[in-house]
Amino acid sequence: MLKLLARFGRPYLGHILAVIALQLLTVGAILFLPALNAQIIDDGIAAGDTGVIWSLGGIMLAVAFAQLASAIASVWFAARSAMSIGRDLRAAIFRRVSRFSSYQMSQFGPATLITRATNDVQQLQMVTLMSLSMLVMAPIMAAGGVVMALREDAGLSWLVWVAVPIIVVIMVGAGLKMMPLFRQMQEAIDDVNHTLREQITGMRVVRAFVRQDYETQRFTKANQHLTDLAVGVGKIFVLLFPLISLVLHIATAAVLWFGGMRVADGLVEVGSLTAFMQYLLQILMAVMMATMIFLMIPRAMVAA
Repeated sequence: MLKLLARFGRPYLGHILAVIALQLLTVGAILFLPALNAQIIDDGIAAGDTGVIWSLGGIMLAVAFAQLASAIASVWFAARSAMSIGRDLRAAIFRRVSRFSSYQMSQFGPATLITRATNDVQQLQMVTLMSLSMLVMAPIMAAGGVVMALREDAGLSWLVWVAVPIIVVIMVGAGLKMMPLFRQMQEAIDDVNHTLREQITGMRVVRAFVRQDYETQRFTKANQHLTDLAVGVGKIFVLLFPLISLVLHIATAAVLWFGGMRVADGLVEVGSLTAFMQYLLQILMAVMMATMIFLMIPRAMVAA
């Protein structure tokens, strides 16, 4: 898969480098905002200094606009690259198939070739788009979030080392459950396309030999198999997000509980505690984003 994407992504290297640069700018802005917010709380609100609030608030607004602009631009370049790669892949498949001999055409089958040029290319497109949009951002945000969280309050750092592994275990467990289902879904989609194409092209023969009931049962079986697989994946997703939300809320409660004790003891200021909580949530979200991409990779590898 990586060789295929590298080959077709080479003409759009400039766009991809632009995505990386813009993602760095976006993440830098995201990580800078909680620190500014902490300064406003500690130096402005707590001290009753409206001048500090206005000046730091203006900086926060400028950083927020810079983050918005860079995020929009990075998504545009990522979408442009992913869709262009998909277009070139479909064109290459079409050119290759048009040179097939009759034996090769019958060996693969029209239904399989249609699936290759449509569904499989779409899977690679989506993985490319999500990777450029999130996978580049996730490790930078996670690493930067850890550094900034430790900078705000190293005493609460143990919460990071507890919450992150729990999120990883949940996501990896879901991935191990879904990987076989994704592989089977690719085959099931191929089977549905194959069955439907045969029935459409052979409609007159089916009617002539009164085989409508048999063909209906045949399509229903293939369709139901694909539905069952999709429902199986959906059930895992249904459990996945509530579990992650539970971990996020427990982590937030733990920061407030243990951080409140440290504030009472004078070990940390309220603004720093607020910033630490935001950084912890950013780290967990970054881990979740990265793992979500890895869940999509097995299906894309089958498609490739």
